[in-house]
Amino acid sequence: MEYKEFKGKSVEEALTAAAAELGATSAELDYEVIEKGSSGFLGIGSKPAVIKARKKDTFLDDINDYLANLFKAMKLEAKCEVDFNKDEGTMNIEVSGPEMSVIIGKRGQTLDALQYLISLYVNKKSESYVRVKLDTENYRARRRDTLEHLARNIASKVKKTRRPVTLEPMNPYERRIIHSALQNDRYVETRSEGEEPYRKVVIALRRGNY
Repeated sequence: MEYKEFKGKSVEEALTAAAAELGATSAELDYEVIEKGSSGFLGIGSKPAVIKARKKDTFLDDINDYLANLFKAMKLEAKCEVDFNKDEGTMNIEVSGPEMSVIIGKRGQTLDALQYLISLYVNKKSESYVRVKLDTENYRARRRDTLEHLARNIASKVKKTRRPVTLEPMNPYERRIIHSALQNDRYVETRSEGEEPYRKVVIALRRGNY
């Protein structure tokens, strides 16, 4: 926010005028005294107090500025809606624009990388840990549906062939979706194998079902 100039008979009066116009308390203002003002002699030659003031940037102001600069650097037209729940320590960021496939990337890899970068910045600015979720075009929900469908199909294949199947490498979030989708299946079990970032989920028959 740009600084604006305010006047009053005193600095305090000028501050009051600034707070009223900017919709803030005096403590929420950044201001600089340009002229302290003077009452003159018997009112003759009096000068008003002059300050320039603006509202201090808030936590969300900082986050919105960071997001704007991030997508500007990527040369992408993007609108961000930030939903921050301080009590729950969560921040959901929904991005919209004409080129969202670029933000998603292959199997959501770019989206995950951006989420990681944004999370670092958010938690650098926050007093307590905030769990950040970045999404666009409902990709997270669509990807979850795809993975749950894949898990069920592979589980059926394992039951028929009685042979374990190793899936492609996935990030921790996506592996949890696979594990969760099959956790109540009586005939198959899941486990993760390998090292990051190549860790994979293995779907196999439970012991006793061979």
